[in-house]
Parts: sequence; C-alpha cells; structure tokens
Amino acid sequence: MRVGLSEISTVGASFADDVAAYAAAGFDAIGLWEFKLPEDDTAGAGLLRQHGLAVANCVPAVPSILQLAVPGMEGPADPHERIDAICASVRRLAAYDPECVLCLTGPLGHRTTEEEARAIVVEGLRRIGAAARESGVRLGFEPTHPAERDTTSFVHTAAAAAALLDEAGLGDAGVMVDTFNLWEDEGAASWLRANASRVAGVHVADVPADGSAGRGLPGTNGGRARQLVEALRAGGWDGTLDVEIFSTPELFWGLPVEEAARRAHAAVQALL
Repeated sequence: MRVGLSEISTVGASFADDVAAYAAAGFDAIGLWEFKLPEDDTAGAGLLRQHGLAVANCVPAVPSILQLAVPGMEGPADPHERIDAICASVRRLAAYDPECVLCLTGPLGHRTTEEEARAIVVEGLRRIGAAARESGVRLGFEPTHPAERDTTSFVHTAAAAAALLDEAGLGDAGVMVDTFNLWEDEGAASWLRANASRVAGVHVADVPADGSAGRGLPGTNGGRARQLVEALRAGGWDGTLDVEIFSTPELFWGLPVEEAARRAHAAVQALL
C-alpha cells in the first residue's frame, strides 16, 4: 500500500507548499482538493511529477449532490447546478490521473423523505458516473459518519453506499472508504474483506479519543483504523491510505505544514 495526505489536513497551506512538505515527509501520494489547485493544471501536474507524488483521490469544489450544511462549503442550492459542477470537476481533475474523484450525497435539507432525496442522488450519480467514465477516472462515492447526517450525507455504511451505486447502475464506480466515517459501521470490516474490489479509495483518521473537535491521526484512538485497513488488505486491496484530518486552528490545523506532514506520515506508517 502507498501512503498519502489529503490537502484539507493542511488547510491553510498553498498547493505548492503542500506538495513540497508531503514529498519531504516521505508520502507517496497527495489527496487533492480542487479549491487549492493552481489555475494552470498542466503546471500543477508538472509540480507533482517533479516531487514524485501520485494522486490518491480528488475532492471537487462542489463535493455533494445535495447542498452541504457545512459553514463555508454550502455552495449552490440547486441539485442540477451542483451535478453540473461535479461533472465539470471530474473532467478537470482527470488531468491529475487520480485513483478516484469522490462525491457525497449531501444531507436531506428541506426534503421530507429520504426517498425524495435518494431519487435526486441516483440520477446525479448516473450523470457523474458517465462523466467519470468518459474522462477515464473512477468515481468514488463516500458514506459519512452518522453524526454528520444533517450536514454531509444520509448514507452512513459501506454496504448502503454500494447499494446506492447498484441502484444507479454504476458497476464501474466504487465506495470511497473513510475509517472515521465507518467508525460505527459494525459490518464495515466484513464488507471490506468481501468487497475490496469495490473500494475506490481510502481515507484514514480516528474519532478523537478525548472528544475534541474534528479528527485524530490514525491509530491515536485504539485499533479501529488498523482493523479496517487489515480487512482491506485481507480482501486484496492495494491502493493508497490517504490521511484526512479535519481540525481547528487550535489543534492539527494550527501546525506548520511541514510538522503536520511529518506527524501524519508517522501515524499512517504505523498502520502498515
């Protein structure tokens, strides 16, 4: 397995600083967030090659089909506008040759039933999946932690995410796994062991042991992240473990990018 670091983990640093720090820390790959990319994608891809970094996964500027309820990340309200934006991002991000480009459902919002939201998401996934297929990249569909139901997604288990992809007829897409998001998914390890080929990418992080905001580095709160990684390995999965830390300026986000990258690299190496 390769190891990578998602750019949201060093949210205050520039793309160029991320690339230099991640490579210096020993990472094989980087998880790209579109909002950080330079306008010139040829130059951006060239900088990655110069530093020897592959691309683990990409997060579009508009990452969900339904509007997020995350301050600063809401984006447009209209699902059709959001789907168009995600399709455009998929085409752009294909230039970076990622393992996958991911998306989320988004929360129910004003909709009164999950069925109403699900119908919009299934149609959106079909359109996004077609754009990914045409662009030569894999779509990764990510379930999120149940605590984020009202902010990021109404899908919370790996099996439920796979079922939604099946409903959309997307046999070539995969589930974007996140150890933080699957922390409470009791069936996750067995599903991953049996369905590793359906995994498009992997984020690793822990639920903080002290109850603090955001996420902890993998391995800092017991063995849950290792359990899920070992299930993937047992199933034959051999992609990139991409550390993804959401935090606050008082915690991980407040570290200099070089120090954050070193700490993240040491943590993910301990999972291997």
